[in-house]
Amino acid sequence: MKKGPGKLEFLFLIGVASLALIAPKCFASEDESAKSILFLGDSLTAGYGIEVDQAYPALIQKKIREAGLEWSVIPSGLSGETTAGGLRRIDWVMRQPIDVLVLALGANDGLRGIDLKDTMRNLQGIIDKARNRNPDVQIMIAGMKMPPNLGKDYMEAFERIYPKIAESNDALLIPFLLEGVGGEESLNLADGIHPNPKGHEIIAETVWKALEPLVRGE
Repeated sequence: MKKGPGKLEFLFLIGVASLALIAPKCFASEDESAKSILFLGDSLTAGYGIEVDQAYPALIQKKIREAGLEWSVIPSGLSGETTAGGLRRIDWVMRQPIDVLVLALGANDGLRGIDLKDTMRNLQGIIDKARNRNPDVQIMIAGMKMPPNLGKDYMEAFERIYPKIAESNDALLIPFLLEGVGGEESLNLADGIHPNPKGHEIIAETVWKALEPLVRGE
């Protein structure tokens, strides 16, 4: 019998991670004119508890390199980050031009019971700021889910945020960033919360499936 938190229940504990910032350091391509992808997220994007090169943003860069494409990944994950925090720091992390923004925030909002209207406003604000800096930036929304313990109405309302934001902004959508990973004991660290390297490999596959057509210009 599988031990540890059930599927999605682990999300309650995401916000307890240490506040260690992964600065927006580019996994640079040798070509200085290469286009760039910014991953703006929380502890999942930061690769909490594992090596930076084992986290899914670094694995995406590896896939890009293996595909012979000239794109650079910029990972910017902060453990415990909320959408409000992301809105405050988006100008800073976009000091260098980007072509794609992968927006992977919101889980900690739900864990803290932040009003979902505020979460939507913050996500929209991040997108607006990104497009003010680069009107042609491509947006990808990485969806999250809340556990049923919060109540069915809240759980369903939270999940609807991401497709709404994606549709209203003509953005690409990953319905659930942790598909196949959340709550799976063998794919998470001993805390049962954060993905281990194998878990990040699956996340990278999920993200790459959505991202590959974009970077290939398909």
